[in-house]
Amino acid sequence: MRPPIEYDSRYEVLEADEADTQADLLDVLHAIADTTFRDTGQPLRSVHAKSHGLLRAELRVLPDLPSVLAQGLFAEPANLPVVMRLSTTPGDVLADSVSTPRGMALKVIGAQGPRLPGSENDATQDFVLVNATTFLNAGPKAFLAGLSMLAATTDKAPALKKMLSAALQQVERAIEKTGTDSAALKGMGGHPATHPLGDSYYSQVPILFGPYMAKVALVPTAVGLTRLQGAPVDYGADPDVLRQAVVDYFAQQGGEWDLRVQLCTNIEEMPIEDASAEWPEALSPYVTVARVVAPPQIGWSEALSAAIDEGMSFSPWHGLAAHRPLGSVNRVRKAAYEMSSKLRGRRRGAPIVEPASLDGLPFDLAGH
Repeated sequence: MRPPIEYDSRYEVLEADEADTQADLLDVLHAIADTTFRDTGQPLRSVHAKSHGLLRAELRVLPDLPSVLAQGLFAEPANLPVVMRLSTTPGDVLADSVSTPRGMALKVIGAQGPRLPGSENDATQDFVLVNATTFLNAGPKAFLAGLSMLAATTDKAPALKKMLSAALQQVERAIEKTGTDSAALKGMGGHPATHPLGDSYYSQVPILFGPYMAKVALVPTAVGLTRLQGAPVDYGADPDVLRQAVVDYFAQQGGEWDLRVQLCTNIEEMPIEDASAEWPEALSPYVTVARVVAPPQIGWSEALSAAIDEGMSFSPWHGLAAHRPLGSVNRVRKAAYEMSSKLRGRRRGAPIVEPASLDGLPFDLAGH
């Protein structure tokens, strides 16, 4: 592996009118939240509103990491509690047959070290991941355009969304038979009807990794999980079939994932400011720095949803200065995460605060 290059502020360049784009993005996200709150009375997230799995796990930082990998959260061997939240992307709560990309958010508790602005009094490190290696849009303007289209359909014609999703899934299956896929089709509802626990999840956009720059991946390694890669689910069986699939799995067995990082070794071929750019693994493969281990447990419950879906927020800006999010998409999302959290807190009548431990959370590790 080539040696990683160190971060330089010149690698980050503001997109034209970035502040205006950020303001417009906040308006769109607020409008989505207003619509779903008016319809449901629930203070839902503007994106990733529906959860499918809410899990307790442990992050086990590997011992004897080489110095380039022993950075920030991973500087020393440690076993730290984690909350895992599995979701899908829309801001309204839809039947799972409207099949969209999946997200996996991790909240690691007990992160020690200098903090990012706004999280100085916390002890958490969040990783916000999606089951695609790259972001759909290169920069904030394109991101805003796509989100604006999504906002226009919030709470509109759920039956039509199901029909469109079914058609797009057929097109996506045909494309995948040629050995490729379409992130755009998946984002519009054409995601394959597969088990979410078989997927790998990616930060898509980079973060600092000590003096270096990296992307992050969560890759299933437990045999029970790897067997689920590409495994079909029946969307006709239950509008919450993904949630039921997660509950069924964790009632019987636990899960284990590698947490891996891909260090930037060539800024021309591994850019910071193009969020849609694939970083070639031929230049820098993903390397394991920790393992995430979840025991058998209930997997999802109304009580867990009240505590985590309603009572927590997940943001890559909750964390250590050593893992500061990089690039324009991350910059404009910082204000979006903050706005969403404050808005949900006001509407639920209690502020959303970062947990100091998992004590008191209604996890059932017996799985019943």
